[in-house]
Amino acid sequence: MYTNNSGNSSEGEVEVKRLFIGAGCNRIVNNVSWGACDLVSSVLKMPLLFSAPRSPSLSISSLKFFTVILCSNFFHFFQQFLEQTAQILTTLPGHKASINCTHWIPSNKFAFRAKYLEQHFLLSGDADGAIILWELSLANKKWRQVLQLPKSHKKGVTCINGIMVSQTEAIFASTSSDGAVYIWELILPPSTGGEWKFSCDAFITSYNLNMRMFSLLVLVIVVKCDQKFVTQFIHACELKAHTDWIRSLDFSLPIFMDGEANSILLVSSSQDKGIRIWKMALRGSIASDEGTCKKEEISLASYIEGPVLVTGSSSYQISLESLLIGHEDWVYSVEWQPPSTASAEGTTYHQPQSILSASMDKTMMIWQPERKTGIWMNVVTVGELSHSALGFYGGHWSSDGKAILAHGYGGAFHMWKNVGVNMDNWQPEKVPSGHFAGVTDIAWAMSSEYILSVSHDQTTRIFAPWKNEASSPNRESWHEIARPQIHGHDINCVSIIQGKGNHRFVSGADEKVSRVFEAPLSFLKTLNHATSHRSTSPEASK
Repeated sequence: MYTNNSGNSSEGEVEVKRLFIGAGCNRIVNNVSWGACDLVSSVLKMPLLFSAPRSPSLSISSLKFFTVILCSNFFHFFQQFLEQTAQILTTLPGHKASINCTHWIPSNKFAFRAKYLEQHFLLSGDADGAIILWELSLANKKWRQVLQLPKSHKKGVTCINGIMVSQTEAIFASTSSDGAVYIWELILPPSTGGEWKFSCDAFITSYNLNMRMFSLLVLVIVVKCDQKFVTQFIHACELKAHTDWIRSLDFSLPIFMDGEANSILLVSSSQDKGIRIWKMALRGSIASDEGTCKKEEISLASYIEGPVLVTGSSSYQISLESLLIGHEDWVYSVEWQPPSTASAEGTTYHQPQSILSASMDKTMMIWQPERKTGIWMNVVTVGELSHSALGFYGGHWSSDGKAILAHGYGGAFHMWKNVGVNMDNWQPEKVPSGHFAGVTDIAWAMSSEYILSVSHDQTTRIFAPWKNEASSPNRESWHEIARPQIHGHDINCVSIIQGKGNHRFVSGADEKVSRVFEAPLSFLKTLNHATSHRSTSPEASK
């Protein structure tokens, strides 16, 4: 029922269409994941314009250049956004506490195997210890909450990592600040709407780990144990080199020589500002040469090289491959470039020798070995120049290796794309943005040209429709165009007031002082350029 202009009531339907979602990223590691479907997931306590005060959201960003490995039944979903800038597509409410971490299954590390999958899955863990599994159907682009795992962790979930062993089976691990690691096995239904089965197959206590190390366990199981899941874990070895907290670990996929996986590379980063690359080389079968293995384990050469890791009937010699020095602050994240498909069937892959690191010194670096000497060098450095006291909490590759993404202290994303042809040329790209804390008030401009919002992240932001002249002139998307106030207190309220050019507002914060702001000429020019509207201010024509 609606009322028309004459005051008469009549039957009819009112269509409400969502045009814009603005959200930032939490100040926490492990909360951003880039999936094989080229969607970026991030978490936030309270998104802009959402009413649930404690309902976290999952923001999914579709980026205009991520179209390289998309399968045909998913391409149209991205096609409608190709000529637009990055947009947040949807939010997934369901958690009752702040979300600490997310992880895609399959992840971008296994994108070369994901081209024929009809569903992709997302795991999210929150501060109450709950883990939720979400499903994305590529056929209809619909999300649904599949199940919530039994609450096993006594404290918040800090990290989730796992892989798909087959098209119907996934293995993942979860860690918590309670010092426990749980290993889960998930059986996927063969068809949509089938029965899901899951079980906790292992429990490790007295550890508080970054579970990227779990990828080693899975790789060893898949390669050497014929995909049989091992439910008993023993302490195998220790790698001692870092002098401060280890913040990130990532394993490459097995490196094959003569058809056999003979080595795996591990990269680690620490608060000691250093990055170390470890090599796990296959030594041979224990059953065939047990006495020799025991002798080598206590030799001087073995001591210099590092410990020996025994798995099944094989043993691996671990050695320090390289030490990478270049960052000036804590290195929070390291990640191998995702492998690329080396065959049309997607059964084989090529593992690039390229590492992305993100640091609190506000930079990301790409490391590669020199062709002649094999010495690992910093070949690309990108970063941010700002007043922020802290830098990047994590860095991530796109599944095709042509873009990199960082998220930082201010809840913002930073993205660079390699647009070079014969040589690398990394250029910054547009990304979605928004508040990273609770939004306390909003106000429309009197001319409805933009919306003004304030938040407990101590900022005032202006969002406006951005008309993209490169595409259809009638197509527009909303973006943050200005941040007129960065305060030292949480801002609670805002109101647009009558002023010259209708661009004046007053805000109130916890300091119990109201502050009035008036738009400068530079903002009026930015607004005119973004919205293609001519400002009513006399100063705009000067």
